[in-house]
Amino acid sequence: MQKQLRSVCKPTIHAARKALRAATEPERAPILQRFFKTGPGEYAEGDVFLGVTVPRTREVATAFADLSLSDVRKLLRSRFHEERLLALLILVRKYQRGDPVVREKVFNLYLSNLEWINNWDLVDVSAEHIIGAQLIERDRRVLHTLAASPNLWRRRVAIIATFHFIKRNDFSETLCLAEKLLQDEHDLIHKAVGWMLREIGKRDRPVEEKFLRKHGRQMPRTMLRYAIEKFPEPLRQAYLRTD
Repeated sequence: MQKQLRSVCKPTIHAARKALRAATEPERAPILQRFFKTGPGEYAEGDVFLGVTVPRTREVATAFADLSLSDVRKLLRSRFHEERLLALLILVRKYQRGDPVVREKVFNLYLSNLEWINNWDLVDVSAEHIIGAQLIERDRRVLHTLAASPNLWRRRVAIIATFHFIKRNDFSETLCLAEKLLQDEHDLIHKAVGWMLREIGKRDRPVEEKFLRKHGRQMPRTMLRYAIEKFPEPLRQAYLRTD
């Protein structure tokens, strides 16, 4: 399949969908739908999976990296989860390889289609590479607007986007958003904030610990556990005892 995909010379949305269908393993679909919580009342209620693995979706994204933005937008608005993931993987590639004009278009397309970026894997594969990358030297107020949204996925976009800053040892935005999200009601935000705090700690543990000393007692337990996961065991236990 990979060899065939590499031969694509004029990418079209029809061909991209056909390539994705060729990679489908139908028996995986119900497993994925359970894993990603698509049942009634769950966080991804109604999402539909084809049954394509992430590595195979990445292969298709590589082959169709030159798909037009208008066609990528159509994929992003698909009812099928893997088509939305494919669109986001292509957008990340376009952003990373594009000039400032292309990057601005990708950034705007992403922001104007947030309602379709509606599961944690879709957010995690894209937010830092597009939103975070675009805002590294720009006004970041949009992140605070997203963090205040009633929509779970917009809040997750906000905090995960800051991973791009963290990798450049810029922690201030993450810490500010983490403070705002301390009392968030959703487990997926607890995990995301804890993850970002942990990433800060990998680079500068005193910065993370300063935050934890101030806010550790207020944190949901899941957030705290994620944040201290890489601490030496005695230190980890000390933080857990103060919870």
